[in-house]
Amino acid sequence: MPKVLEKKENKQRSSQKPKYDKKTYLGWYEIMLRVRRFEEKALLAYSQQKIRGFCHVYIGQEAIAAGISSALTPDDKLVTAYRQHGVALARGLDSNSCMAELFGKATGCVKGKGGSMHFFSKKHNYFGGNGIVGAQIPIGTGMALAEKYRKTKNISVTMFGDGAARQGALYESFNMAMTWNLPVLYIVENNGYAMGTSVERTSNVRELYTLGESFDMPSEAVDGMSPEAVHDAMVRAGDHIRSGKGPYFLEIKTYRYKGHSVSDPAKYRTKDELNSYKDRDPISMTEKNIIENKIASQAEIDKIKDNIAAEMEEAYKFADESDYPLGSELYDDNYLEKDYPFLT
Repeated sequence: MPKVLEKKENKQRSSQKPKYDKKTYLGWYEIMLRVRRFEEKALLAYSQQKIRGFCHVYIGQEAIAAGISSALTPDDKLVTAYRQHGVALARGLDSNSCMAELFGKATGCVKGKGGSMHFFSKKHNYFGGNGIVGAQIPIGTGMALAEKYRKTKNISVTMFGDGAARQGALYESFNMAMTWNLPVLYIVENNGYAMGTSVERTSNVRELYTLGESFDMPSEAVDGMSPEAVHDAMVRAGDHIRSGKGPYFLEIKTYRYKGHSVSDPAKYRTKDELNSYKDRDPISMTEKNIIENKIASQAEIDKIKDNIAAEMEEAYKFADESDYPLGSELYDDNYLEKDYPFLT
């Protein structure tokens, strides 16, 4: 099981001097709080049966979303797994369309047809949200090949969980990406558990970043509870890739406070383990850093909290009052009719 963290480390982190400007810290704080409150509202809606089916929340992992938002360009491509609401919001998808998608409404980001695991936005270069474990890894690798073919400076960020790190598609993709020198940043969000099975029980390789060493791929482990650490690592990786040096692999060590999905009581871990991570909560630690170092005032923090609370109320209302998709639209957006005339 994941190692219970020492509180001494928490003190050291909170006392560090700020590395970035006010805009950056408040931006990280706002994104993390938006993700947290969105997921809490989604859990409420699920308990009210407004949301059906699968639902995997991002609570605890928000620092990764924050670091992504500040380190990437709008033209970079991103694909991830099914625990993806937070990443979608960080890439710029709005709370209304994301909540409506969870409700299965026509105003959702995928017109109510994707649900929790399949958000998508071409406008934001966000390509999901994929329900099959590890299936997005070769997709992201292919997206990187497209960027190389077009001779852009964009990178393809390909995210997956620790469970997907055991899939054969990962090793095939790593091999192809290094052989063809593709502009791809692989990120494993290691929250310690693939569903209910800990990393320690799935392989003798416990430090997942070392998987890249077999392919001579630059790789490193990152503190996923710190937006600063995530941002710094992603900038390093991005500079490496954009300079034409090929792929990079980050193991971002994080933790999910909730179960694998809404149906998981998470009895396979102890309260002490959970609380050790909550002591390092990225939102609380960032707020403390902002106040203690006088980056912003408590009034500015409170304003962000009030704005996010109002945004979530509006998102819930918008989703609840939106219409469901028409049955006649079932086959829309699945195929191009010119390529499949039998559908017309």
